[in-house]
Amino acid sequence: MSVIYQHFRPEEKEFIDQVTGWRQYVEDAYADKLTDFLDPRQQFILSSIIGDQGNISCKFFGGTDRCERKRALIFPEYFQPETDDFRLGLFEIHYPKKFIQLDHRMVLGSIMSLGLKREKFGDIIISGDRIQFFMAKEVADFVTLELNQIGKAKVSINKQKITEAVFSDEKLREIETTASSLRLDVILAAAYNISRQKAQNLVQQGHVKVNWEIVERPSFDCAEGDVLSARGLGRCNILEIQGKTKKDKLRIKLGILK
Repeated sequence: MSVIYQHFRPEEKEFIDQVTGWRQYVEDAYADKLTDFLDPRQQFILSSIIGDQGNISCKFFGGTDRCERKRALIFPEYFQPETDDFRLGLFEIHYPKKFIQLDHRMVLGSIMSLGLKREKFGDIIISGDRIQFFMAKEVADFVTLELNQIGKAKVSINKQKITEAVFSDEKLREIETTASSLRLDVILAAAYNISRQKAQNLVQQGHVKVNWEIVERPSFDCAEGDVLSARGLGRCNILEIQGKTKKDKLRIKLGILK
């Protein structure tokens, strides 16, 4: 087990233990295991641990190919997963569009105020004035009944077919860059073309999140699959670490979202 831990961060130990427990369950029960929605970093960890070991495999699905947050299905070799096995649904928010504008933060805040875990919800998609989101089927009835207001707007929630998902207005721009290390301040400086000092200040002031958690250490080591967000600058996904240059710098592919 210690060999597994050394490949990841100390704070990821609890999730690693969860994954190994899921794997053990599938091996012992010879049955499938469905997780809650996972962020990209968690998906990367799960894939690294489960992989495709022949007798056990894993697949991810979040509603569409473009979804960032996905449920994982871990299953034995005899099992052939289908979309329905991921037990998620697509829902659209209906609100007085002529009089009010809702954003991602407002929608997520109202959903969280219901007292459910973030892991029960997938991506929130905003396309023009249409707002949709994916959630686990096990909480769908409760949310549909209880989520009737976002901000000052009265809302209703209607189930949609998965095939009716809209595409987000947000555009991810891929860039390839080099960095001297995977330190958080170094990656931020490379991603947003700002000075390292400014990046350090943003981190120390609590304006930067890694995988949706505030990180205040500029020396924090980032990793493939991490999602960074900096107040006023947007969001950055570490898509791939591609190796080193001749000058021993890291070649990194980033996805920038503004």
